[in-house]
Amino acid sequence: MNIKPNDRIVIIGGGFAGIKIIKDLKNKPVRITLIDKHNFHSFQPLLYQVASARVEPASISFPFRKMFQGYKNFDFRMAKVERVDKEQKMVVTDNGNVRYDHLIIATGCTTNFFGNEEMKKNALPMKTMQEAIDIRNKVLQDFESYATASSEEKEKLMNIVIVGAGATGVELSGAFSELKNDVL
Repeated sequence: MNIKPNDRIVIIGGGFAGIKIIKDLKNKPVRITLIDKHNFHSFQPLLYQVASARVEPASISFPFRKMFQGYKNFDFRMAKVERVDKEQKMVVTDNGNVRYDHLIIATGCTTNFFGNEEMKKNALPMKTMQEAIDIRNKVLQDFESYATASSEEKEKLMNIVIVGAGATGVELSGAFSELKNDVL
């Protein structure tokens, strides 16, 4: 990227990549605008701890304006991107338009169900803070319902299936096991 002084750099997405770029450009002679639909960064590697009720969401959420308050060249816009007009070099959002000289799209990823419609219909994904909170609420409600459930219902309430045996899947299964055995 050929950056010149006073260029307007717009970054869509405040995940790890967007934050890294902003830090690399700290107080350089450019103008940075971060656009994100949330006004905070979530530390995604710990979403499983929110989902398993080990930590509160605020423990792994960091407001962008606080993170970059010492940056003289930083601006934040909480908005949902509707489209990018490449000819006009403008990002069109639900909270006004933002012009750019350089555009960086760092919006992260979404859950991939690999074409399995049944899984998509029944699974609770965990890529965002809200999804982790939804999982936590569902599991805790199921544990509460267990107290007054019939034997058949109890079996269903205690049946948790985790799809994915990567680091997050393993951590989440261990955290649910500890929650069941040590807390509830």
